[in-house]
Amino acid sequence: MQKQMEKSCTLLVHFDKGASSLANEIKEALEGNDVPLKVDALKKAIMLLLNGETIPQLFITIIRYVLPSEDHTIQKLLLLYLEIIDKTDARGKVLPEMILICQNLRNNLQHPNEYIRGVTLRFLCRLNEVEIIEPLIPSIVENLEHRHPFVRRNAILAVMSLYRLPDGQNLLDQAPEIIEKVLSTEQDHSSKRNAFLMLFNCSQERAVNYLFTHIDRINDWGEQLQMVVLELIRKVCRSNKAEKGKYIKIIISLLNAPSTAVIYECASTLVSLSSAPTAIRAAASTYSQLLLSQSDNNVKLIVLDRLNELKSSHGEIMVELVMDVLRALSSPNLDIRRKTLDIALELITPRNVDEVVLMLKKEVVKTQSGELEKNGEYRQMLVQAIHTCAIKFPEVASTVVHLLMDFLGDSNVASAMDVVVFVREIIETNPKLRVSIITRLLDTFYQIRAARVCSCALWIIGEYCLSLSEVESGISTIKQCLGDLPFYTAAAEEGEGQDASKSSQPVNVATTSSRRPAILADGTYATQSAALETAMSPPTLVQGSLTSVGNLRSLILSGDFFLGAVVACTLTKLVLRLEEVQPSKVEVNKATTQALLIMASMLQLGQSPVLPHPIDNDSHDRVILCIRLLCNTGDEIRKIWLQSCRESFVKMLAEKQLQETEEIKAKAQISHAQPDDLIDFYHLKSRKGMSQLELEDEVQDDLKRATGEFTKDGDDANKLNRILQLTGFSDPVYAEAYVTVHHYDIVLDVTVINRTKDTLQNLCLELATMGDLKLVERPQNYTLAPESSKQIKANIKVSSTETGVIFGNIVYETSSNVLERTVVVLNDIHIDIMDYISPASCADAAFRTMWAEFEWENKVAINTVIQGEKEFLNHIIKSTNMKCLTPPSALEGECGFLAANLYAKSVFGEDALVNVSVEKQVDGKLSGYIRIRSKTQGIALSLGDKITLKQKGAA
Repeated sequence: MQKQMEKSCTLLVHFDKGASSLANEIKEALEGNDVPLKVDALKKAIMLLLNGETIPQLFITIIRYVLPSEDHTIQKLLLLYLEIIDKTDARGKVLPEMILICQNLRNNLQHPNEYIRGVTLRFLCRLNEVEIIEPLIPSIVENLEHRHPFVRRNAILAVMSLYRLPDGQNLLDQAPEIIEKVLSTEQDHSSKRNAFLMLFNCSQERAVNYLFTHIDRINDWGEQLQMVVLELIRKVCRSNKAEKGKYIKIIISLLNAPSTAVIYECASTLVSLSSAPTAIRAAASTYSQLLLSQSDNNVKLIVLDRLNELKSSHGEIMVELVMDVLRALSSPNLDIRRKTLDIALELITPRNVDEVVLMLKKEVVKTQSGELEKNGEYRQMLVQAIHTCAIKFPEVASTVVHLLMDFLGDSNVASAMDVVVFVREIIETNPKLRVSIITRLLDTFYQIRAARVCSCALWIIGEYCLSLSEVESGISTIKQCLGDLPFYTAAAEEGEGQDASKSSQPVNVATTSSRRPAILADGTYATQSAALETAMSPPTLVQGSLTSVGNLRSLILSGDFFLGAVVACTLTKLVLRLEEVQPSKVEVNKATTQALLIMASMLQLGQSPVLPHPIDNDSHDRVILCIRLLCNTGDEIRKIWLQSCRESFVKMLAEKQLQETEEIKAKAQISHAQPDDLIDFYHLKSRKGMSQLELEDEVQDDLKRATGEFTKDGDDANKLNRILQLTGFSDPVYAEAYVTVHHYDIVLDVTVINRTKDTLQNLCLELATMGDLKLVERPQNYTLAPESSKQIKANIKVSSTETGVIFGNIVYETSSNVLERTVVVLNDIHIDIMDYISPASCADAAFRTMWAEFEWENKVAINTVIQGEKEFLNHIIKSTNMKCLTPPSALEGECGFLAANLYAKSVFGEDALVNVSVEKQVDGKLSGYIRIRSKTQGIALSLGDKITLKQKGAA
């Protein structure tokens, strides 16, 4: 058990206690004359002390053998040693042997070497014992006038720490006056900064007077001093709002400082102090300049975060700077580009959309020429950004859609997929563009190389080829891309068969006699010789490759029968539409037979032994359905194929639009003022002598007060819910904790109450953690008077999203029996994963990609008393703090089965994916599985445990 009090030390070194040397070995090394050995021994002694060991026998050895050493390293380590040893006895009185140290320190402060003087002065900043420091005051003050700046700057800090001691003002009451004199004559930037810092902390009025006396030279001050000035301004403005205007003028003048750190701090200070448009505009343009001038990616990301914060609170001002922000796209880093696009897309208005889209188009063109490995991903981001612009402002679609269609054949499938989805949405929402898009799509269709993109493009062709010329072009384009028929012939099979030791014959092709008619897949007859005569494609094409002529042919020959089924459906739609727009029955019949021949050939290929996998049942049934439909068309069927599909798509788009609108409305909701809040009428105020900025600031502050923006949400009720009882009411020490979960740490605010009539000594709150949690600091010892209470804070660092447990106990000694320690065991504190994940949205394609990539899966069987599928889904959503990505319309109706995707993001940027598949059994109970996938094991396991606990019912 840890019994040591927390000792402050400026040195933190990892030390394995198991390898600790014996005190005698250290003593021997310290008594020798070998400097490296002495250094090593002193280091070991310091580390033993830091780890709670007490080595009192070393003190006299160090005084005798180490103090006189002139070696700088030894002197520095000696000061570290002196910093951490106990200088007082149990009653708090300074030990008599400390007089020896005092003498040594005085000698050091008068040492001819400035390094020794400087480090000794720095050491004095960390001493709290007045009895040791008091005799040294004249030497400290004397060092304020030393010739070397290193000594002067540390002497100023020593004076400041001395003045801030509980009894410091009595020890050196003239400290502010002395430092003010030093400040007026000092030339060294660091010393000047320390002097101003001392005045700022110990005599604020003097610091303010100095600032306004030398205000005209503020831009010539060093970077360090300017930073302290900004800190002073923040402090003064919060306590004295009336004079804010003149301080803001100082900040605006500092925006021209040569140091980028100062400029950044100025912008942050402006935003924190004022809502005046002039001030916000100055801060935003400063951030934009920093974004372009800084080469460090981390700096750019931090500045983008600041701009993002400004965007949410001062969007109307940020709109003016959208083009400046977009210039950050010149950085090759994808994270920077992604953040930049996210910010810019929320700042688009009808006035700037054309400019933004033009910039994005230029960036898209750039991705073609460069050979960067991330170009595909960047292009995908740009396509998504342009898509968003075109949906918000349909009039820009005409300027971008044709450019983007060049990328339908992109080697990056995700990018090409985004383009085709964009085209699909635009062709529905912009009727004027339909003819030109269809023409362009038919022209570029042969370039498409990805099956998923082909499928979507075929759907567009099937739905939006409306005129006679378009339908005919559509059919001929598909025929051209499929190549000559059939896909598979007996000759090809025989060639294959000889190589593969006479593989079995196909089902639908008779090869025994060339005169016997063969029955084709659609039920019609064909002689084998006719089939052989039409066989133009050589057997090598059966395997299929993307380089061969006809993208559809090569994909189908490689075994993609889902695409084959899509081709069949598209041809069916086009033939049905041809019947409506083509007056010549001969032409219609011709197109129908060609379509039937293609479908029959597809089935023939699917059932042949040539391909490694035969056609799947779904695709087979779909093609058969298309064949039957073309042979016997009814009005009802025609209506379903030519109208209902489009109506479903329109409904999906409308729902997506509605969802986005609702999200925007939810974001736009602002807090309202309380009924009894004060409203200032700024029109009635005196404006005499106020600058434009001061006037704006007054107005904005009053408006913010009137709209309740200054009032924070009072979540007192929630606070009470987060208080956890750690001990029982009958325990001698009662403890309860208020747990605050921040992003990367947990703060435990523990209230400890002594319920006995005795004084509790060396009371210590000892904590330990399980999971990815780490205690930041070691516990301190406290003395607790009878029936008094103490607030103890404990910080715990969190490194990943995982359910963790904090457990521990309180140990103390009573004044009646000092030797015996009493232990009170505390209740465990469970840190809930729900505090770390929040609902988030992602595109369906992105969800599927992540689902395929993530390696950790946790499968939880459904076991619940809830009997409704939707009720169960809502319960899971509420319990897991996730967002349902499956649209409400897809969950409508009662069919006894439900499947939905849920998504959430953790504060560490980790993704949590959940798929819920529920089925209602005959007895009314629900069965099925909930699958959780994530990149890290912690989320998958913790979410699984949470769901297992919560799924039973509404508990």
